[in-house]
Amino acid sequence: MLPSVPEQVERLIALGATAPLTPDELRIAAKALPDRPGLLVVADARPSALAPSLRRGDREGFVVADMTDVDDFAPTVDLPGGPVHLLEDLDRGDHLANRSPAEALTELAGRTPLTLTEGVQWVLQDPEVLVRNACFMTIGSRLRRPDGRFDARTPAVWISNGTGRDGRERTDAPKVGWCWWNNRHTWLGFASAATRTG
Repeated sequence: MLPSVPEQVERLIALGATAPLTPDELRIAAKALPDRPGLLVVADARPSALAPSLRRGDREGFVVADMTDVDDFAPTVDLPGGPVHLLEDLDRGDHLANRSPAEALTELAGRTPLTLTEGVQWVLQDPEVLVRNACFMTIGSRLRRPDGRFDARTPAVWISNGTGRDGRERTDAPKVGWCWWNNRHTWLGFASAATRTG
C-alpha cells in the first residue's frame, strides 16, 4: 500500500527529488489531484536525477554505465499534461514475465504501461516493490533514433548483481538499465497502471 499523496509529497521533498518543481510548487500541484489512492508522479522528473535517491538497504541506486542517454527515453503513452499526475491500480506485471516487451505490450489488456520516470518514482515511494527475481520493465518509454525508428533498448528497473561494470560495491543496489525489445527474461515483469489522472 502506497502512502497518501501528501505523504508522498513530503517524501520527495525530504529526498530532494521534486525537480523540476520546487517543494512549494509540488505541494500546490498535488492538491489538485483526486483524493484517491495512487502514485504521485512528477511528470518531467529526470530518471538520471532520481536514480541516486533509490535505496535498497544501504545501497544507493544508479543508472547503468551504457545508458548515458537515459533521460532521452520519452513516453510513448498519453500523459495528462500537468506538472503532476496520479497513477492508479499499479501492477508489477509478474504474470507477464518471460515475455518480450513486444509480446507483453499486446497482453496488457486495456492497462497502460509505466514510463521509466513513473517506474523509478514508484520504487522511490515503495522500495519493497523491487524484489530480486521479480523486477520490472517500463515499456511506456522508448528512445527514438534520428532515423525515426525506436532504439531496441527498453528501460527497466531491477537489482544489480554487482557484476561487470556495475562493480561489486553495487551488489543489491537498485539499478536503472535496459533490455532488448525482443528478448525475454523470466525475472522481469511489465509494470502498468489502470489509469493516469492529472
